[in-house]
Amino acid sequence: MQHIVNTQGLNMPKLGLGTWPMLGDECTRAVEQALELGYRHIDTAAAYNNEDAVGQALANTSTPREQIHVTTKVWWDQLQPDAMRHSMERSLKALRSEYVDLFMIHWPSTDWDLPRTLETLASFKEQGLARHIGVANFPLPLLRKVVEEYAIPLSAIQVEYHVLLGQNALLDYARQHDLGLTAYTPLARNKVSDIAQIQQIAKKHRVLPTQIALKWLLDQPNVAAIPKASSRANQLANLASLQVELDAEDRALIAALPKNQRQVSPDFAPVWDAFDR
Repeated sequence: MQHIVNTQGLNMPKLGLGTWPMLGDECTRAVEQALELGYRHIDTAAAYNNEDAVGQALANTSTPREQIHVTTKVWWDQLQPDAMRHSMERSLKALRSEYVDLFMIHWPSTDWDLPRTLETLASFKEQGLARHIGVANFPLPLLRKVVEEYAIPLSAIQVEYHVLLGQNALLDYARQHDLGLTAYTPLARNKVSDIAQIQQIAKKHRVLPTQIALKWLLDQPNVAAIPKASSRANQLANLASLQVELDAEDRALIAALPKNQRQVSPDFAPVWDAFDR
């Protein structure tokens, strides 16, 4: 199995390194170490305040920039066209790169001129500042509007997704329209390690519960996952999850878990769709 999400030519490694909430030297060391271990997908955002630390790691590593997929995002209060352009400029400067591989709107806003915001997003791709563009935390009706009414050439969406939160409707739509889906908080803020059924599957395969939860995501077409990991041991464990072989019995146990346990819902979040079992 090829461990790549290839939608619209995206070529995004399925397993990435999430960098929130790492800062400064800790973040730089973690990214450098991940690249040394074989990671080729790094996820950051303007709001994480660590793009400069990621940029330092990109400058330090011997891995060529063109071999590394970098995602960054613009915050929801910066979605006016001029503010978006300034955010992109700051991101590129901090990342010490002439482009990002994937540039996303981090959260939707209620106070925006959606057509102009989307036009600006699309312009980044046209200008080569972003190889690909996407959106994060957009519920399905809003994603549908962006894709169908405005015909914006999105390559991916990023949302919370894990064994305790279903995203079937969004995933079906993403696959129909050749979009990648990046799962953030893929370990449900480490709650997966305390789930009896996940522990049972992990024991059977002699691996960690986190590796079971990650492999369940990574086995799915078009799905990538970006667990945060700063220690060498955790980064290696997450990489090793790619080698786990889940069977039909394992997947049935996971399918039976509740799928409405959202971990991330700030006060500015959109109205989420009813969860999808």
